[in-house]
Amino acid sequence: MNLKLNLRTQVQLFKGSDQWETELIQKAFRASESALLICDMWDKHWCKTATQRFDTIAKQMVSVVNAARDKGVQIIHSPSDCTDFYKETSQRRRIQQLPHVEPPKPFQIDEPPLPIDASDGGCEDIPPCQSYGAWTRQHPAIPIAENDVISDNGAEIYNLLHACGIQHLIIMGVAVNMCILGRSFGIRQMTRWGVECILVRDLTDAMYNPKMPPFVSHDQGTELVVQHIEKYWCPSILSENLTT
Repeated sequence: MNLKLNLRTQVQLFKGSDQWETELIQKAFRASESALLICDMWDKHWCKTATQRFDTIAKQMVSVVNAARDKGVQIIHSPSDCTDFYKETSQRRRIQQLPHVEPPKPFQIDEPPLPIDASDGGCEDIPPCQSYGAWTRQHPAIPIAENDVISDNGAEIYNLLHACGIQHLIIMGVAVNMCILGRSFGIRQMTRWGVECILVRDLTDAMYNPKMPPFVSHDQGTELVVQHIEKYWCPSILSENLTT
C-alpha cells in the first residue's frame, strides 16, 4: 500500500536571499518502507499549560496511529527517559535485540538559530512552573500494539530502520523546537544519517512563552519553528495524509 503525502517545504527564492516561498509536492511512499515515530508524548509535563496542550494532541493522535498501522506503517513509540516503564514488554525487547548497524558518518548541515527564544524553558504559566522530571510513561491515550516498538535511543531506531528497509521516518509529537529536532532519534540526527524525515505539523507543538522574542502568539511561535524545519531540514505534512 502507498501513502500519498502532500509535502510542504520552504524554498529560498535565490541563494543568500531572506525571501522564501511555500512549495507543495505530492509524493507516494510505500507504507512498508515508512515508520511513524511518536516523540516525547508523555503522561505529564512539568509545565501545566504544556500538559493540557499535549493531552489534547495525544487524543488527536489515536486515530492517526491506528490508521497508519493498519496501512502497514511501522509505529515507533519514543517517550524519552521512560523506557524502563516498558522494559518487560515485547515492544521494548524486540528493538533492543536487533543487530547493531554502524550509522554512516553524519554529514554537516548548516542551520541558523531557531526563530523563537525558549531560553526560559517555554512555560507561559503565571507564575512559571518549576521544572522537574514529571513524566513516567507515554500518554496512556496513545495505543501500543503488538508489532510496535518502544525506544528513545537513536542508534536502536537506526538499527530498526536498517533491518526493516525503512527509508521514510514520519515524526510527530513534542516539542518541535526541542525534542523533535534535538533528540538522538530526532530530525537533526536522523537527517544527518541520511534518513528521509517528515514532520507532521498539525500534531506537534512548541515550548514557547509569548513574552519572549519574537513576541508572537504561542501558535505563531510553533508555526515559525515548523517553517524553520521546512527550510533547513525536512518537509512537513498534515495528519490527514495518514488517515485518508
